[in-house]
Amino acid sequence: MLKGEDGEVIIRLEGVIAHTNHGVTAAEQEVGQRMVFDLEMEPDGCQATATDDVLDTVDYGEVTAWLVESAMDTRFRTLERLVSALADGLLENFRLRAVRLRATKPVPPVPVTMDGASVEVFRRRDDY
Repeated sequence: MLKGEDGEVIIRLEGVIAHTNHGVTAAEQEVGQRMVFDLEMEPDGCQATATDDVLDTVDYGEVTAWLVESAMDTRFRTLERLVSALADGLLENFRLRAVRLRATKPVPPVPVTMDGASVEVFRRRDDY
């Protein structure tokens, strides 16, 4: 969990689903699979707590659209590279101080039953 300072806002997007083509196997790259994303964002200032104006915060509808489109438009072999690229892109494209992003393959291509395989990264702007 991000640890915003007193009065700061943490925005969470949980269970964002996209059909992606990331993975080591040919089937993952060609056929693809469902990927679930969980995101925590610390906006770079959030006056919307007082103004109630979406322009004074991060529009999570825009963030969600960007996240899904970016995840679907790229192909990586590892979840580590995918979440790193997406987290860096979130910081580049939105007014954010920090992000924590997790990607989960609910049905990874392994010979055992599990609830999923996940990778999570944390990124903070260098200027904070």
